[in-house]
Amino acid sequence: MTDSPTPFADPSKNPRILIVGNAGQLGRELEKIFAGVGPIVAVDKESVDLADPDQTRELVRRAAPDLIFNAAAYTAVDRAESEMALAHAVNALAPRVLAEEAAERNALLVHYSTDYVFNGAKPGPWTEDDAPAPLNVYGASKLAGEQAIRNSRAKHLIFRTSWVYGPHGSNFLLTMLRLARERDKLSIVDDQIGAPTTSIQLARATYAIVAGVLAGRFGDAQSWSGLYHMTCGGSVSWFGFAQAIFARASKHLGVKAPELAPIATKDYPRLAARPRNSVLSNEKLHARFGVQLSHWESALDEVMERLQPRPGSE
Repeated sequence: MTDSPTPFADPSKNPRILIVGNAGQLGRELEKIFAGVGPIVAVDKESVDLADPDQTRELVRRAAPDLIFNAAAYTAVDRAESEMALAHAVNALAPRVLAEEAAERNALLVHYSTDYVFNGAKPGPWTEDDAPAPLNVYGASKLAGEQAIRNSRAKHLIFRTSWVYGPHGSNFLLTMLRLARERDKLSIVDDQIGAPTTSIQLARATYAIVAGVLAGRFGDAQSWSGLYHMTCGGSVSWFGFAQAIFARASKHLGVKAPELAPIATKDYPRLAARPRNSVLSNEKLHARFGVQLSHWESALDEVMERLQPRPGSE
């Protein structure tokens, strides 16, 4: 999805919008793309403690939204192994409260989940019908959040995605660019496969789907409410992704590419286990909404263009 999103069919309806997690990389893009659609209340962790159900509930009641985006999450995958209660509170309990409040208001809840709900053992792309089996606390907490929403009475769209990055926030791309300035050689895992997905592409796809839903183009809520996979096309290892990053960074950003060495997962021990295969099938998303995200390499090109210094800037 590289074109500008089509306008809402009836912008005069002006849905009230609540964006939870607007300081994150996806939240920033959602706030940008939905600007002008309707009045927006956007909050981050400095404004509301999602680990506190009462604060979360009060937030929704104060904002009185017609449309809720939950782009917030506890994403410290390794630290979650020792902070299980906090990860569960933010990733499972908060979505449940948002869903309960959305149901009371007949609002639409849009929630984002993760490839980490799977164990990575499947040889091909994961579908929405595959049984989840998280390898770590983070994945388990995100799965619990999905289940809480699906068990609620709320109209909802749950988008599972993978390897999210963009021009802002904390992500693999920006970490690689920082490390390239500090080191001459980097060792990158080469036996974990996924689809790098940009916050830009996610926001555009979300906009297209929500615009269609609110315009009634996809029927009633019973026919579209549910779980969908949403990632960029194609797949690559972390090592291959790093290679692609530096091939572009050298050309467009003047970043000297470090020497890259592929390593196995076992040679880079982490507290939390990661799935080897994180590739998600997007067939259901495309079949239901006609939406297809760009290939990951094209999406990477777009992010690189955003990162390029503009003439006259310092």
